[in-house]
Amino acid sequence: MDFTFKGQKSLVCGPLPTAIFLSAAFFIGSAFIVTDYKERFPGWQMIETVQHAQSKLCENQCRPDGSEALPKGIVSATSNFEMHPLWGSPNKRVRVFPPVYYACSFFKKNSKSPTNLLAMAVGKKQKRNVNEIVRKFPSTDFVVMLFHYDGIVDEWRDFEWSSRAIHVSAINQTKWWFAKRFLHPDVVSEYAYIFLWDEDLGVENFNAGRYLSIIKEEGLHISQPALDPNKSEVHHQITFREEGQNVHRRIYKRSISGKICNANSTDPPCTGWVEMMAPVFSKAAWRCAWYMIQNDLIHAWGLDMQLGYCAQGNRSQNIGIVDSEYVVHFGLPTRGGSAEASNHAAQDANLPSEGSTVLSTPSAPSARDAVRKQSLAELEIFKRRWRKAVEKDECWSDPYQKPVTPNS
Repeated sequence: MDFTFKGQKSLVCGPLPTAIFLSAAFFIGSAFIVTDYKERFPGWQMIETVQHAQSKLCENQCRPDGSEALPKGIVSATSNFEMHPLWGSPNKRVRVFPPVYYACSFFKKNSKSPTNLLAMAVGKKQKRNVNEIVRKFPSTDFVVMLFHYDGIVDEWRDFEWSSRAIHVSAINQTKWWFAKRFLHPDVVSEYAYIFLWDEDLGVENFNAGRYLSIIKEEGLHISQPALDPNKSEVHHQITFREEGQNVHRRIYKRSISGKICNANSTDPPCTGWVEMMAPVFSKAAWRCAWYMIQNDLIHAWGLDMQLGYCAQGNRSQNIGIVDSEYVVHFGLPTRGGSAEASNHAAQDANLPSEGSTVLSTPSAPSARDAVRKQSLAELEIFKRRWRKAVEKDECWSDPYQKPVTPNS
């Protein structure tokens, strides 16, 4: 069939088909030439192998989720709580007037940034005691972060350290609610130790510098200061101060809950255990513990019994109570669920102390009862989740699982 139109040449004779034909011939010929070239020159195959390996290497690079679209060198995966001036060099002292509470009133760059973090859930009623605690932590070594569960922030301005502290406010939230949301491991990764304390602690016999030296020397990844048994509300025997030594890691007597502890005990609360009112975590231990804190279980009951899995090794060795730097636990009744009667009930049930913060409510006794009821419910939820997680994770093995002994 002739596709010739009047006044036009045949389509098969036009310049476009000719160009297409020549291009096809060129690419087909090139394929044969390249193949022959590879066979004649093995170095070509080596180049391809290196390029392929490089491609695979790039694919397997561990990048933070969401950063894949960025060049690796621009990714800033961590942060800290160091504050910076709104203008000028951070090396110079800058006066901000009028003082802005949520920024620094004075900036003076230290020769080194603080390497540890003190974080506390606080309320106005314990303002004086919180001041005593904070003053025990030198600003050269510690960043201070206050979680205001009563929503009152401005009334802390009269303390000279307040403008250096980080203030976070959320009404009626617990220490663990704040910690889960504001102490992500990547945010606190520059801090060697995280002190996550309650506000009702007496620190007359506590020195933060000596405490740091001891836990570093002893290799403690999770620790707490011992409690003065004569002045403190004590929930667990292992937290009693033992005089004449720096650290103890276990008890050799019957615990308050009735469990018999001896040199062969391997389980908490006989060993490998701290209470949740004043825990201190190494950076590595906190990264693990943060993942174990359940986002919706804000009282963290049950967490203390499992912290040993985050001890970066043997929990009986890497968890301990520091005796030479000890505190008083006042156990104030304003703390939701921590009234003396509630704690005795928890001991009878062999449960951990709550360690939650005060609820801002006019009906304190009923609020404490409600908080304790909620804490008990959360404890059972946490236990179920742990059991289910252990059953489903075929790749995880329990380093503390006791061998099953056959019945005699």
